[in-house]
Amino acid sequence: MTFEQLYRQEWGQVVATLIRVTGDWELSEECAQEAFAAALERWPRDGVPDRPGAWLTTTARNKAVDWLRREAVGAAKLKEVAALDHASGQPYDVPDDRLRLMFTCCHPALAMEARVALTLRTLAGLSTAQIARAFLVPEPTMSKRLTRAKQKIQHAGIPYRVPPAHLLPERMPAVLAVLYLLFNEGYSDVVRSSLSSEAIRLARLLVQLMPDEPEAAGLLALMLLHDARRDTRLDADGVLVTLEDQDRTRWDHSLITEGENLLEAALRRGAPGPYQVQAAIAACHASARTAADTDWPQITALYGRLKQTPVVALNRAVAIGMADGPAVGLRLVDDLAAGPLAGYHLLPATRADFLRRLGRFQEAATSYREAIALATTDAERRYLERRLAEVSA
Repeated sequence: MTFEQLYRQEWGQVVATLIRVTGDWELSEECAQEAFAAALERWPRDGVPDRPGAWLTTTARNKAVDWLRREAVGAAKLKEVAALDHASGQPYDVPDDRLRLMFTCCHPALAMEARVALTLRTLAGLSTAQIARAFLVPEPTMSKRLTRAKQKIQHAGIPYRVPPAHLLPERMPAVLAVLYLLFNEGYSDVVRSSLSSEAIRLARLLVQLMPDEPEAAGLLALMLLHDARRDTRLDADGVLVTLEDQDRTRWDHSLITEGENLLEAALRRGAPGPYQVQAAIAACHASARTAADTDWPQITALYGRLKQTPVVALNRAVAIGMADGPAVGLRLVDDLAAGPLAGYHLLPATRADFLRRLGRFQEAATSYREAIALATTDAERRYLERRLAEVSA
């Protein structure tokens, strides 16, 4: 495991543990950063400890204690911080600290965008610049929003805990949105794959916490159905393999079965929300024995039940194009070109694919070049370069 992967895996746990005890967001993040910096300096010389997460939490805790002593914040707070250790000297480990942090970040006193952005920053360790790009705003603007959100949590005395049952529904949309974004962040980039595993773990905890919430089960089903294909998404050279070309015999069918069972149980409650609908789309792909067996008309109908955001509209255009032919899909994609998807790499990539299927190779090459310039991961970029070479030959 690389240091960057370890950072992605452990950052949220270290910060969540410190916030639970100190209640100070800025201090917790600063001490966590210092702990990781210390690891980067010492581990190449001394070796990686057997429990790197424990080492990082202990180091960050010690830095927090030192700061609190210097600032003379009082014996009571120091006693709380010291309680991070067991008698054995290992850091205190609460398995759902990250889930608690998520519910804290998703307090209804904060705007929805601020809830999601703050959780991604604190839980996933995404940089302010990365979050700003996701929300299509300048980095200084996002930095100010994050600072205001942290200050509001502290000044309003918002408790660091999972709220009582009657308050859970008002926080659920933001919590589910964060989990989905967290999963996608790891699913789209192999370097951050641990984020997807963490999102699944937290989703399982959430389903246990709220067994009667169909959308929580729907989201977990969606994640599992996608994750079942993880090992087939890249070839031996690290190049993206599209769903159409994946080796379906290598899909994890135990995860597919679990996801389908979760989805079926959720749908029986008669309240199909967007995550259940998306899980149903994923199940259509998972149940097709070959790409040719895919029920594209059903997938098109399911996309029609979702809120027609620009990305959903693009996905629906793909489904229609696969059901009714690439010429139909291309017309729909071209209608989206002047909208908010301008600059989104999957728009020219989709257009290029339809043009390739129509045999319009010169136009396809132009769209592939545009998509390559906008691609966000090396795996996607190399796939698009392969396609470009095919239509340019």
